Amino acid sequence: MVSSSVCEHVLARALSRGGTFAEIFIEDSRNFSMSLRDGRIENAALSRPYGAGVRVYDGLRSIYVYTCDVSESGLLRAADRAAAAVTDTPKSVGDIKLAANADIHPVKTPFLSVEASRRAEILRKADKAARAVSSNIVQVSAGLLSREQHVLIANSEGLYTGDTRVYTRLLCSAVASDGKENQTGMRNPGALMGFELFDSRVDPEKTGHDAAQSAVTMLTAPYCAAGEMPVVIAGGFGGVIFHEACGHALEATSVAPGMSVFAGKLGQQIAAPCVTAIDDGTMPNEWGSENIDDEGTPTTRLVLIENGILRNYMVDRLN
Repeated sequence: MVSSSVCEHVLARALSRGGTFAEIFIEDSRNFSMSLRDGRIENAALSRPYGAGVRVYDGLRSIYVYTCDVSESGLLRAADRAAAAVTDTPKSVGDIKLAANADIHPVKTPFLSVEASRRAEILRKADKAARAVSSNIVQVSAGLLSREQHVLIANSEGLYTGDTRVYTRLLCSAVASDGKENQTGMRNPGALMGFELFDSRVDPEKTGHDAAQSAVTMLTAPYCAAGEMPVVIAGGFGGVIFHEACGHALEATSVAPGMSVFAGKLGQQIAAPCVTAIDDGTMPNEWGSENIDDEGTPTTRLVLIENGILRNYMVDRLN
């Protein structure tokens, strides 16, 4: 996208009035969406977010400026604005060198290389399967989402690297009604893959069936008794619940200012001995995996909690 020499020039300007670190993040993405409601394709849209951010650290301060102009002059203007917030001694920039990263998330069939009729057929299969579950299914909505994200990251320590991330997801929502009550079931499977997602991992008909079955089950289910009782969290849902309940509190942005319940508890027992939690960004083609993060650091398998003991926090460069 942008040459290393241009990045070096921009980073030098970002540190021209001081600061301890500077970086550039450039993104060029193509986002596609297609939706179906009541058996009809409603829309198909393609967008292309494209822009850059320049970030400067001044001690523990972070100054961030973004722009849609990724020409050299546009990036230099962004760097000047970031530098204007710093009053210190100018810093030098290290020699920028390309850092190659292994691609552990191969894409076989780019989503946008597939004709529109094949994309639409995925939605129709999910819709048909959902409606076949029960006469109580009164509405079905389905959608396809695809994102092809190209990123380039360069910083004042000499890093110059990039990555391509391709995400594909099928969404299906079904509403069941008995005339008095409505219930909704949803299934939204996806992966860090192209259109081959539907060859090897996601069955549109099963997705539609499971969404509708969930809605029908809830429509006829009795009320749960009140009170305290054991809860079993199924695989596939546990990650989201853990993320919201504990994950944010394990991020350094919460721990550093002491806002987290886990602050200062490394090495302590903070959960039952049967609990182990791992933040693994290296699982091939999984939705939450990447080759590198948005700071250009290769992803790792980080043990957060081991047998109930707090082992690590999730830390970024600033923290």
